[in-house]
Amino acid sequence: MRYGIQLPVQSQSTLYAEAWEAEAGPDDLLEIARAADRAGFDYLACCDHVGIPRRLAAAMSTVWYDPVATLAFLAAATERVRLLSHVAIVGLRHPLLTAKQYATLDHLSGGRLILGVGAGHVQEEFEALGVDFRRRGAVLDECVDALRAALGPEEFPEHHGKLYAFEGLGQRPRPVQDPVPLWVGGSSPAAVRRAALKGDGWLPQGDPRDRLPGQLARIRELREQAGARGPFTVGAIAEPLYVGTPRWDVGRRTLTGGPRELAESLRAYRAMGVHQIQVRFRSRSRGELTDQIAAFGAEIAPEL
Repeated sequence: MRYGIQLPVQSQSTLYAEAWEAEAGPDDLLEIARAADRAGFDYLACCDHVGIPRRLAAAMSTVWYDPVATLAFLAAATERVRLLSHVAIVGLRHPLLTAKQYATLDHLSGGRLILGVGAGHVQEEFEALGVDFRRRGAVLDECVDALRAALGPEEFPEHHGKLYAFEGLGQRPRPVQDPVPLWVGGSSPAAVRRAALKGDGWLPQGDPRDRLPGQLARIRELREQAGARGPFTVGAIAEPLYVGTPRWDVGRRTLTGGPRELAESLRAYRAMGVHQIQVRFRSRSRGELTDQIAAFGAEIAPEL
């Protein structure tokens, strides 16, 4: 079972950001990314929001780094860890623009991109950019089809749909990967269906352990009915972690303990049919976080 990390600092919602992140910046991101690369993490993930309305700013904050710029910045400082948009709200942009950005990222990183996509949930963001919020699901469905074409091997990709149409426009460089893995995020019935039928993987949005088996059964059912073939990566977001015995309040939901104890708990995800888990560590500083990352890679990962 593979393991990845949603980067701190680059998004600072009050739901998960630690206090030290408010004063952190590019140097901290670099050190954390390098620590994850050394520790064998499969991917680094970065979120996507263009702008946060005032009504949500207190809870979500307005700190949301651009995923393409951030992942490209970290690609140059790492060697093997993959680069995941979790998730890119691709409906906010024309698919040719999205394809140009992410194809370049895949090219520059030597084929390390995982394109995670989602429908989005902030209405004002869509309205400001002239996109119909109510039709965001249909927009995303066509964006996925258009991106499949635009990120494929053809120098002059072609797509003819209800919302987007293009042909005869060359885009180079092409991605290194063929195909670029495309994972669909979200846990609503529509998102699960979209992941099963259009994606190469599923990124749940906070499903607790007891809900995952039903979601996975639904994905299997949909793929079997559609005759879907090929590899499909099932993800999960694990509970917050702290390797060892904390001497401060890490919250009642946080999994704590020694390597074997934590590995045993995380292996339950694999038993459900999960292929990769996204982990997040409680920490009071960058140093404590990089220590947690190193301990996980050295002591827990081999048990997974």
